[in-house]
Amino acid sequence: MRCDTLWHNAHLMTLDDATGGLGIIRDGVLAALDGRIVHTGPVATAPDFDAAERIDCDGRWISPGLIDCHTHLVYAGNRAGEFEQRLQGVSYADIARAGGGIVSTVRATRAANEAALIDATLPRLDAMLAEGVTTIEIKSGYGLTLADESRQLRVARQLGQLRQVEVVPTFLGAHAVPPGHEAQAYINEVCAVMIPAIAAEGLAEAVDVFCENIGFTPAQTQQVFQAARQHGLAVKIHAEQLSNQHGAELAAGFGALSADHIEHLDDAGIGAMRAAGTVAVLLPGAFYFTRDTTVPPIPQLREAGVPMALATDCNPGTSPLTSPLLTMNMAATLFRMTVTECIAGFTREAARALGRHDRLGQLAAGFDCDLAIWDIEAPADLVYRMGFNPLHTRVFRGQPTSP
Repeated sequence: MRCDTLWHNAHLMTLDDATGGLGIIRDGVLAALDGRIVHTGPVATAPDFDAAERIDCDGRWISPGLIDCHTHLVYAGNRAGEFEQRLQGVSYADIARAGGGIVSTVRATRAANEAALIDATLPRLDAMLAEGVTTIEIKSGYGLTLADESRQLRVARQLGQLRQVEVVPTFLGAHAVPPGHEAQAYINEVCAVMIPAIAAEGLAEAVDVFCENIGFTPAQTQQVFQAARQHGLAVKIHAEQLSNQHGAELAAGFGALSADHIEHLDDAGIGAMRAAGTVAVLLPGAFYFTRDTTVPPIPQLREAGVPMALATDCNPGTSPLTSPLLTMNMAATLFRMTVTECIAGFTREAARALGRHDRLGQLAAGFDCDLAIWDIEAPADLVYRMGFNPLHTRVFRGQPTSP
C-alpha cells in the first residue's frame, strides 16, 4: 500500500464511532496519503507499506486533532479590570451600567481594523494550536452592525490562511442588543439585512442566537432561525444558560447542529435534541468563571444518548480560556464526565457539532489526517493533569505543524 507518511510504534485513540468509546489500538500504525488517512490498525495485521516517510512514535499516543467547537476568539480589548471589580464586590449590572460588560468589548472591537483584530487574536489561537487544536469554530457577535460583524468574520477566515488550522465561522449577530436600539427592531435588521448579506458573501456557515432572559426571546430566536434557513445557513443556539427558555427544544425543531451551555435544560429539551441529533455543547470554563452552581443534566443526556461535546467558549467576559486540556479537567471535576466523554467531546462529538462528523474527529480511512501526538502513559493523562501540556506533535492534513 502506497502512502506519504507512516506513523508506527504508536498507540492509537481512533474514536471509532462504531464503538462509541476511545477505540484504543495498542502498538498500532497509521498511514496517510495526500492529507487523508488511508489505514489505521494493529501493526500485527498491517499491510506492507510503500511509505515516503516512516515516523517512529516511540510508544507515544495518537488521537485525532482536537476540535474547539464554540469560541468567540476574534475581539479587541481586555476586561481584566472588570474581573478585578467583581472580586471586590461590584455587580455585573453595575459594571454594565458604567459602560462595561459586552458593550465595552463591542466598543473596542468596532474601533479595531482587521489588522488590529488579527494581531489581538493570533496569540489566543496559537495557545490553542499548541495544545493540539486543528479545527476551531469562531463566532462573531462583538460588532452588532453589518460592517463590524462582517469584519469579525473576515478576520476569522483570514486566521485559517495565516495558520494551519481549519476555521469554521459562525454569525452571532443576535448576541446582544446594541446600545440605543430596541430588541425587536434589531432582530428585524439581523434577519432582513445582515443574514442575507453575510450568506451572499459566504462569510459564515451557521447562525447562532443568545436565547435567554437577558438576550433574545424564543419568538425572536425563531425569526432568526427562519431567516438563516431561508439563506442556506445551519443554526446553533446559546440556550438554557441562566434560565429555561426552551431554546434547545426550539433549535432542535430547526435541526440545529448544537445547543450550547444548557445548564437549565429540561426533559423536553433533551428529548427534542435526541430526536434531531442536536449535539449538547458543554462549556465548563464559563460555568467555572461565573461561579455557576447549576450543573448541566449530564446523567440525563448520557441516558438519552444525546452526543456531548466540549469547548473552551473562549471570550473576554465569561470564559477567557484558551486551554482545551484544562477544559477537559473542568468537565471531569465539575460535571463528572468520564475520561472517554471528555476526549470524545473535543474530537468525535465536537466534529459532529460542526457538521464535520464525516471527515474529522476520528482516526479512520478516508478522514482528514489531523492528528495530535502525545507524550503520555495513558489517555486519562489528558484529563487528569492541570497546567501540563504533553503535546509532542500537531499534524494538520498529514503535515507536522508549528505551533
